[in-house]
Amino acid sequence: MLTVEEALELVVKNVEPLAARRVSLGEAAGLVLAEEIRSEVNSPPYDKALMDGYAVRSGDRQPERQILEEIAAGAVPRFPVTPGAASRIMTGAPLPEGADAVVQLERTELVSESTVRLRQVDPLAGQNVLPLGAALRAGEVVLQRGVVLRPVEIGILAEMGRGVVSAIPRPRVAVLPTGNELVAVGEKPEQGQIRNSNGPLLAAAAARAGAHAIELGIARDKREKLRRWVEQGLVADVLVLSGGVSAGKFDLVPEVLAELGVEQVFHKISLRPGKPLWFGVKHDGERRVLVFGLPGNPVSSFVCFELFVRPAIAAMAGRGFEGLPTVRARLTHAFVHAGGRESFLPATVSGVSGSVLNVAPSFESRIAAASSPADLWVAILPWQGSADLVTLARANGLVRLSAAEQQLNPGTLLDVILI
Repeated sequence: MLTVEEALELVVKNVEPLAARRVSLGEAAGLVLAEEIRSEVNSPPYDKALMDGYAVRSGDRQPERQILEEIAAGAVPRFPVTPGAASRIMTGAPLPEGADAVVQLERTELVSESTVRLRQVDPLAGQNVLPLGAALRAGEVVLQRGVVLRPVEIGILAEMGRGVVSAIPRPRVAVLPTGNELVAVGEKPEQGQIRNSNGPLLAAAAARAGAHAIELGIARDKREKLRRWVEQGLVADVLVLSGGVSAGKFDLVPEVLAELGVEQVFHKISLRPGKPLWFGVKHDGERRVLVFGLPGNPVSSFVCFELFVRPAIAAMAGRGFEGLPTVRARLTHAFVHAGGRESFLPATVSGVSGSVLNVAPSFESRIAAASSPADLWVAILPWQGSADLVTLARANGLVRLSAAEQQLNPGTLLDVILI
């Protein structure tokens, strides 16, 4: 069987970024920019006040000034500032002609409705003023191709009047759990039935990975019905199935996929949990659909998604083949690993104080605060196997252990994937 690394290499070879398309700013947040953006405007488009106060000439030393007008943000100055004069100005308003500094309001005293006394009579040129084009100049490259469009980039595009940009779209991920034993979440299971947890779990995981998730429903273990569901899923960029990929009588997924022209890349890997993992590709003209057949047990399904599907989604979205962050942490207790397959075991990562690490949504800042592995500790949780979602819910990490049999002592340094 393939190792995890060998299987990952095969996925990498078969994944490509999606073709860019024009999108509005309203749908661009989180996408990868597919074009270079040059500014067509100066920002700010005029010299503007950074404080409420009075616009003055910096070389004029007269303490008392005639007030020419009041200039609000969005207004156009009507009078040039001449020696012995000043204009009341609000933050963000354009400086009038002749003025090159702003004396903030707290350094002035109103003598009458038409006269102001300046307690600061020697402002430097440019004081409390943001010059035209200080932030960006027309023709300047503002955003490079390949940047992720965060809220700040969306704001910059809006400032420049770019309501539509070229970006790599979110991959569409169709989720299809299979099995005669499954019933919908809102139904009461009869004897021998269980509720469909994999559909919502995998759809939520796909959405967290930056994809547009589509739950197709539940496919039964009947060849023709399964085929119709799979045909619907192959319209997406990625089809994620759960169940039906082992070696049982009703494990029909690999056969149906082959009938529909999906080429198998690998089936089964040396992984616990997740050995039955299936991966293939459907070529449809210039379209390429990635197909992942995940094991039916929910923990196995989740682990395989995070190890293989998540980084594939990131690559298709133009972010590169990236998975969840990995940290190094010291084991808090002795542990015997039976070996046989590489394993990813639910665990809790905690800081040196003993507080459990909160990895969502700001795990990056928490990890940055840990300057060395000595700052992090990990405890492997006792879990009841691949169907035990409750223990997985208590975990914030997956400890990665090699296929070798091992006796691990307290303080052993381990790799942990944060979930």
